[in-house]
Amino acid sequence: MNNITPLRLIIKLWVTACLLLSGGIGIYFVVEVGGDKFFACIHALIISLIGSTPAFAALVIALPVIKKLFKVYILRIIFFFSIIFFLSIVYGGLAGVIIETPFSKYSSFHSFLITTAECTGGVLAAVIIACIIYIKFINLYFSSTNKINLKMEAHSNQSAVQTTNASSSNKIWIKGLITGGLILLMLIPTVFVFNLIQERQQRQQEVKLEVSSKWAGEQNITFPYLYIPYTLTTTQNNKIVMEQKSFFILPDNLNVSGSVTTEQRQRSIYTVLLYNSSLNAKGNFNIQVPADVDTSTIKWNEAKICLGISDFKGIEQKIAVVINNKNYDFSASLPSNEIDSTGLSAPIELSANDLNKSISFQLPLKIKGSDQLHFTPLAGNSQFNLSSNWGSPSFDGNTLPGERDLDKQGFQANWSFSKANLPFNTTIKNFNFKKDDYAFGVTLLQPADQYAKTLRCVKYAILFIGLTYSLFFVIEIMQKKPFHPMQYVLVGLALIVFFTLLLSISEFMLFDVAYLIASLATILLITLYSKSHFNSWKIAGVFAATITSIYGFIYVLISLEDTALLVGSIGLFVILALAMYGSRKINWYGNNLNQHISI
Repeated sequence: MNNITPLRLIIKLWVTACLLLSGGIGIYFVVEVGGDKFFACIHALIISLIGSTPAFAALVIALPVIKKLFKVYILRIIFFFSIIFFLSIVYGGLAGVIIETPFSKYSSFHSFLITTAECTGGVLAAVIIACIIYIKFINLYFSSTNKINLKMEAHSNQSAVQTTNASSSNKIWIKGLITGGLILLMLIPTVFVFNLIQERQQRQQEVKLEVSSKWAGEQNITFPYLYIPYTLTTTQNNKIVMEQKSFFILPDNLNVSGSVTTEQRQRSIYTVLLYNSSLNAKGNFNIQVPADVDTSTIKWNEAKICLGISDFKGIEQKIAVVINNKNYDFSASLPSNEIDSTGLSAPIELSANDLNKSISFQLPLKIKGSDQLHFTPLAGNSQFNLSSNWGSPSFDGNTLPGERDLDKQGFQANWSFSKANLPFNTTIKNFNFKKDDYAFGVTLLQPADQYAKTLRCVKYAILFIGLTYSLFFVIEIMQKKPFHPMQYVLVGLALIVFFTLLLSISEFMLFDVAYLIASLATILLITLYSKSHFNSWKIAGVFAATITSIYGFIYVLISLEDTALLVGSIGLFVILALAMYGSRKINWYGNNLNQHISI
């Protein structure tokens, strides 16, 4: 057993780590790209074997040096794993540069850091697993010369005690390092869970877009404005040229009131939020002509009234405007796309006699859509009053409502604009403004977004895994009944399965209920597993209470928004204080170990 050479040990670790890394790459391609890419693991194995040759040589040289320089076992182990960690960072950084720089033209520094972290984690995980597999060989190699350090034969009894204590200390240190490595290792499956959640979220968006495409999408409405064409005569190269021009007249006053009624449609396991709106616009136009336009060139018989609507599918019935007690029916198309790219228009009766007169209008409008309802305040003075039965609105756009009343039964909001608010007049020759910059309105939110909450939950995976592993580590030291690394892996998998349970159950139930069911199942599983190992209901009760507190603490953090950082920081401080208090009497160096450790 003592014939363990550095070369033999590093070959075992090197080949095993490369096999694990290439297998992980193959699994990644199967999950993310498709089964036909599985043979990428063969190429990955060849590349990893060739590429890791410098690291292989460095470790073959470093192991004897470490063994010669340090006489204490734990220092040898610490420096050995430090070198492995450093090499993993180097190879992860090189992989990040190779993946991002040549193949991603628009890659950012942030994406480079993420790729580097993922590659480093993958390399480190493969090496740590390989070290766990050959932990006995590592232990034998680094502890094989401990007996040479024993002093005189007369002190054999005392030296035996010291050797036993040192061995106990070594086991604690190596177990601590393994536990820390397993915590990092178990974070890798959370990346796949994270991708799974995003995939389900994307599927939800696809269903929403599919339903919205058949119902109606987001609506942005521009209420009536007049299109007035005229002829501009110019001289070019001694020739008279007649150009067709136009200007727009916006309402001098506009008052819009309406209601939005929501309904939820079920498609598969997803719920899509839709709405029907009933609007009524009233106002008046003050017919004016720009100063540089000759009134005799105006084509009054070609004047039109226009209405901007972003999605025609939302039109439920015939739309007609009443001007001076006369109805004008709208039809699709616009005479000009300066203001709106899509919309309706209708020819109206105007003449030169209408100059400087006020023309009133009334426009009832029923339109349906999904998610969002926005308006553009193209008027001199305007007021918008909107009410709905939906209790979770998000008032967005360029302007927030001046007044709003919000409760679980619905909302009511009012917006007001005047000529001083907007950088244009009611008579415009050239509309050189981006209409969307002045849009405002409401987005109807679905507050029970289980995917967003589950994603937030996965971001706290380090707390779930780290705190649970730390509890097992402390309990096994206090009870002197070691927990095998494979048992740590099983507990970690149980913690990972919690996230998949939460995701799947929350698609059929409220998130709070899904969290309760998934957490109770996980707590019960780990509690019974700890009872079977430590054979004590008292210790199992400690596990149940502690893990329940962890899940309760994470649930509070997920539920909070503005104060999540404050509460989380205080909670972690309390957890750290309890951990320090509970571990104050643990003899980390073994029993009666008072020897001076020297290098």
